[in-house]
Amino acid sequence: MDVTKIMNLLPHRYPFLLVDRVEAFTPGESMTALKNVTVNEPFFQGHFPGNPIMPGVLILEALAQTSGILEFATCEQTGESTDFLYVLASIDKAKFRRQVVPGDQLSLAVEMLSRKRNMAKVKGIASVDGKVVASAELMCAKQVTPV
Repeated sequence: MDVTKIMNLLPHRYPFLLVDRVEAFTPGESMTALKNVTVNEPFFQGHFPGNPIMPGVLILEALAQTSGILEFATCEQTGESTDFLYVLASIDKAKFRRQVVPGDQLSLAVEMLSRKRNMAKVKGIASVDGKVVASAELMCAKQVTPV
């Protein structure tokens, strides 16, 4: 799935769209996506000048966006409505193990742990070159958009 399809599913746009491509997708179960980290990302201007490091919270946001793409793409395939916002509700068991810097390709893997009513819980693992850089359990909620 390329970035054009991703933008058809997610409401995020530059500079806050943090997923460039989907590599693997199993509806309702899992997704693996990529984020190419480049030196011209706006957050690198202040985090940190002369020593650019991708903020951990943005790595978690990239995992949450991957979870959103999984949910929207699953709904699209099963014929369910996609007329909702998918918002981050909680983060548990977050761990940061390595720094992410310009030139890295961030692999974003999410696995559905549970899906009940309007809530979904996923396990997310972000890695670079096969080494885990961050992991967390994310809870996201479908929020119906007003007409």
